[in-house]
Amino acid sequence: MAETHVLFVEDDDVIREATQLALERDGFAVTAMPDGLSGLEAFRADRPDIALLDVMLPGMDGVSLCRRIRDESTVPVIMLSARADSIDVVLGLEAGADDYVTKPFDGSVLVARIRAVLRRFGHAGGPAAGEAGRSEASEGGVLAFGDLEVDTEGMEVRRGGAPVALTPTEMRLLLEFSSAPGTVLSRDKLLERVWDYGWGGDTRVVDVHVQRLRSKIGQDRIETVRGFGYKLKG
Repeated sequence: MAETHVLFVEDDDVIREATQLALERDGFAVTAMPDGLSGLEAFRADRPDIALLDVMLPGMDGVSLCRRIRDESTVPVIMLSARADSIDVVLGLEAGADDYVTKPFDGSVLVARIRAVLRRFGHAGGPAAGEAGRSEASEGGVLAFGDLEVDTEGMEVRRGGAPVALTPTEMRLLLEFSSAPGTVLSRDKLLERVWDYGWGGDTRVVDVHVQRLRSKIGQDRIETVRGFGYKLKG
């Protein structure tokens, strides 16, 4: 099986070299870059399986780099931040990142988060995007919710007949909602099913992705049930 290729962009030499060595020991092929511009060039040249981007980068910051990558690809992105401030987390997720890890991080935790993201995206022997989170109720056909159509086999979404471009994480999130329309899904349940977290994670990841999904399928399609979670209107 081919090695999973990781693009790692980090301006701190010590962190960059130590993390690269740790990832390579776990079987990843790593391209490490010290700034956003060289990171973008490496992404375009190598087309990695996943990108790890520090938020604070010289030249082009990690959030801007994430946006540039997301304009060109649905490759999974994990943001790395030395601060757990809400603004860092939210800006990275709104730019299209699929997850984030706060520095300093334990190498085993980072590897676990990388593997969890890759499983969601169908890498490293994991299920294809959308497959693991799909219930039997959503098998075999097109589900319609007003002008929204979800093809659970072809992994395609249309709104008013026009195709809607979703990232794999957004697609998995929509599949969870569409498999149980009208049912309230808690943030913890969505973290478990979509992000593959067997432990409590930061629910801001869910909230930002729901907002991104709403902007694509209709703001009123997913309803917030205060104190409980979200549900897809039938």
